[in-house]
Amino acid sequence: MNLMAMINCRYFSGYKPCPKSELCDEACDHLDVPTISILLVHLGALGAVVRSTSLLKAIKRKFPGCMITWVTDAPAHRLLQSHPAIDRVLTTSEEDMLQLSTLEFEVAYVVDKSLKAAGVVRRTTVDQIYGFNINPRNGAVIPASPAAQELWDLGINNHKKFFINQKAETQLLIEALELGYFRRDDYWLDLTASEKVEAHKRRTTWTCSAEDIIIGLNTGCSTVIPYKKLSVEFHREIIQLVKSRFPEASIVLLGGPEDTCRNQQIADGLDVINSATESGLRDGLISVAACDVVITGDSLGMHMAISQKKEVIAWFGPTCAHEIDLYDRGQKILTKSPCSPCWKRSCEKSIMCYDQVSLEEIIDALESSRANCLSRRSPPLHSVAEKDQGDLARS
Repeated sequence: MNLMAMINCRYFSGYKPCPKSELCDEACDHLDVPTISILLVHLGALGAVVRSTSLLKAIKRKFPGCMITWVTDAPAHRLLQSHPAIDRVLTTSEEDMLQLSTLEFEVAYVVDKSLKAAGVVRRTTVDQIYGFNINPRNGAVIPASPAAQELWDLGINNHKKFFINQKAETQLLIEALELGYFRRDDYWLDLTASEKVEAHKRRTTWTCSAEDIIIGLNTGCSTVIPYKKLSVEFHREIIQLVKSRFPEASIVLLGGPEDTCRNQQIADGLDVINSATESGLRDGLISVAACDVVITGDSLGMHMAISQKKEVIAWFGPTCAHEIDLYDRGQKILTKSPCSPCWKRSCEKSIMCYDQVSLEEIIDALESSRANCLSRRSPPLHSVAEKDQGDLARS
């Protein structure tokens, strides 16, 4: 066998046996020499990283046979690990940056507008950069190519961002990175076979009635814009009204470690299920996957729900609803606040945008999403579980 082909194979590490074949020889069915090496830099935030998985199919279309290395900030790497389209996931830790410094890439896609992202690229060798770069004299973010001009403009012009632009961020990124015609590719963040089995177990545990749905109520958001979450009192109102309208439906509180105490306050005395909030990002993704509908603010939970093809009822206050694509699965609820969107990280208003979200609109949207879920509930859940158990046994 050609030695260069062997050492250039996607699966060959040179320090341990290949996971695809016991021996490297000419008869290997798994020999796969990448055509081009791609660096994708998207460090954060977590929800935006999930959204950027929608880029992967476009990259694969433009560069069939490419090898993709994705650099992100911890803990986002936990969401991306074992992804079938990503060959290597690195963080910005010094240990991982040492690994990056040994590699060379023909193309880099830089999604973040930041000095840090540009610094990641400087730690390696890249022939061509798409997306964003840095003016080295003053550290200002600049478009890496003319195609990124539109997305760059939206970052420095609030009027264009809030009122002129009507494109989803997924489309803006495809165009900025010169990844071809926008095909509205969905998010790509699949569960593993074992995770699918666990999601089914949670569905079985959480379901009040097999004839109704599980409603996930994602209660939190990051600390960057804390006003993207409803109040404890509003969440309790939602639960009480949902249980009165749909008594057979199950309601599950979703969130992360920062939401643990808050979710306990929301659940106090109400007929709801508190999901685990301190078991990690992948565990949270499993809980989202176990639901049929997710009610949420513009947050990581929303992006997780989109990635799992759930019906999503998303409310928007500080941020731009038109930048989010629900892929025709759910509805957007806009605050009545006249100053929305604003993208402010602090606010002095006595009546906040989250106080001006219509509970009736949420319930109406839930009625529609519930009907959609029930109408397409096929095949039966036990058939899905049996298939996933078989997948797990074969893996």
